[in-house]
Amino acid sequence: MAREQVDALFVAPGTFFKTRRVQLAILAARHALPAIYSVRAYPEVGGLISYGTDVLDAFRQVGVYTARILKGARPADLPVVHSTKFELVINLNTARALGLDVPATVLARADELIE
Repeated sequence: MAREQVDALFVAPGTFFKTRRVQLAILAARHALPAIYSVRAYPEVGGLISYGTDVLDAFRQVGVYTARILKGARPADLPVVHSTKFELVINLNTARALGLDVPATVLARADELIE
């Protein structure tokens, strides 16, 4: 990516990338490459920003579905539920290190700011 001089990076969700999140965040920072991720685990270890499904809310939905099935509902009769709660997490230390000025409107919308 450094050789190709890309402007930014999006890391797709998946176990392969998540298990290497520290390495990916370090490499992105080393090459001054702004990166966005789909889960909060990346900004927690130094990644710039994440925007994606609130995993705790998704787990809660699984519990609701499980309870309905245990009470006798047929899984085939249950509606498909899509995520309705998303979270935006910004690592301000990484933003400063990259020389990025995050607009106040974006900061105000963030669910969490990591200092």
